[in-house]
Amino acid sequence: MERIELIAPCHFGLEAVLKREILDLGYEISEVEDGRVTFYGDAAAVCYANVFLRTAERILWKVGSFQAVTFEELFEKTRALPWEDYIPRDGKFWVAKAASVKSQLFSPSDIQSIMKKAMVRRLGERYHVEWFPEDGASYPVRVFLKKDVVTVGIDTSGVSLHKRGYREVSGKAPITETLAAALIMLTPWRGDRILVDPFCGSGTFLIEAAMMAADIAPGMNRSFTAEEWKNLIPRKLWYDAVNEANDRIRDDIETDIQGYDIDSSVVRIARRNADEAGVGHLIHFQERDVRNLSHPKKYGFVITNPPYGERLEEKEALPQLYRAFGESFKRLDSWSAYMITSYEDAEKYFGRKADKNRKIYNGMLKTYFYQFQGPKPPRRTDSRRER
Repeated sequence: MERIELIAPCHFGLEAVLKREILDLGYEISEVEDGRVTFYGDAAAVCYANVFLRTAERILWKVGSFQAVTFEELFEKTRALPWEDYIPRDGKFWVAKAASVKSQLFSPSDIQSIMKKAMVRRLGERYHVEWFPEDGASYPVRVFLKKDVVTVGIDTSGVSLHKRGYREVSGKAPITETLAAALIMLTPWRGDRILVDPFCGSGTFLIEAAMMAADIAPGMNRSFTAEEWKNLIPRKLWYDAVNEANDRIRDDIETDIQGYDIDSSVVRIARRNADEAGVGHLIHFQERDVRNLSHPKKYGFVITNPPYGERLEEKEALPQLYRAFGESFKRLDSWSAYMITSYEDAEKYFGRKADKNRKIYNGMLKTYFYQFQGPKPPRRTDSRRER
């Protein structure tokens, strides 16, 4: 199969997690930049990346990159790209998004308009037409400009990959599925370890963790724009990826994954989302105050997204809330805690300085991923070896 280059955008600060995922799928990395990882693959890689990657926001088929400092240069170099190799005569095409950082061309709407005109000119010359019906498959184009270098890709995913399809209803201040998955991957937690989220909200951390434990691919129950690209990707490749995803599921495993929230209506939403994701039987949800956080076993994990206090009246309650969380956590002998929050006094009221602290942008909101690490559990002895 022809070798192609694919671009996977992700949350800023989590590129290393996505890089590891891509390498685990067996693909070669070509470049890692702020907020995206580029890798080599083939048409099948489009399918496997969309179905299996947990931390990518979308998968773009790279068309090319070039330098441009004027709109005339942008037009001519966009026109020079081989658009006819990707977009058929009846294809629907447009520049869905343009982003510019430290570049002389910075108006997204002008960039989008000029690039669309250049694509029309090129395809009109190749197909010998002056008008396109655009009633076929969709080929949305996305473009990044950074330091005057223009990178162009066609979006194979469509709706962002964080939309797994299980979260029809969200609680307050939801964390995206891709960010939740990436944060879990930054911890040593594995499916056979204890996990508790005392501020579970819509259940995203717990659902993503349970899907990892059961090896349920995040994209197996949704559709993608590139499924309609019969000129580029044979339908069989999509079937192969989904069949492999189905073969890998291990939903008969035993887990100790628990979620609490003080709001009973939120707990009901979380339960419904977990059932929709096919992992309801792997998670125990309960209406419970963080003051009552407890567990009889050692060496567990708390991974959570506590309230940030975006509204003034909520902010006033945060010291008491984080203090209660910290005091409950102290009673969990040998446990580790990981929390993402934008609350700057989180450590102060939690009552302990984090062992590690990572700055992560959750959309435009600057947050911190505080890591309070407990001791490692003793190594399990192999009874067969002892005999």
